Amino acid sequence: MNFRKLNVWQQAKDLTVYIYKLTAQGAFHRDLGLREQIQRAAVSIPSNIAEGNELNTDKQAVRHFYIAKGSAAEVLTQSIIAFEIGYLDQTHFSHIEEECRKISGMLQRLIQARSK
Repeated sequence: MNFRKLNVWQQAKDLTVYIYKLTAQGAFHRDLGLREQIQRAAVSIPSNIAEGNELNTDKQAVRHFYIAKGSAAEVLTQSIIAFEIGYLDQTHFSHIEEECRKISGMLQRLIQARSK
């Protein structure tokens, strides 16, 4: 399972763990809808990277990498909402925002490399 060696998968997995820990407390924990939505979106990122990397064709891989990229945008959107309603402080929000930006950029480069 080579996906575990991908830096983008490792960062996405770490972001997912961070989000799960963050959403297990405070007001975020009590908001079942937003909590589950951001957790599902976060889990989708490393899951789709892993699945795409293990598929037989670059075309299939790229499709899954695009899905992972979309999930990163979803996590960022939900984090913006969580920040604006007071579930996240500036430090936690900034960390998530930066990680989503990095992961999205890494995925874009991976997509370009596998699209050739």
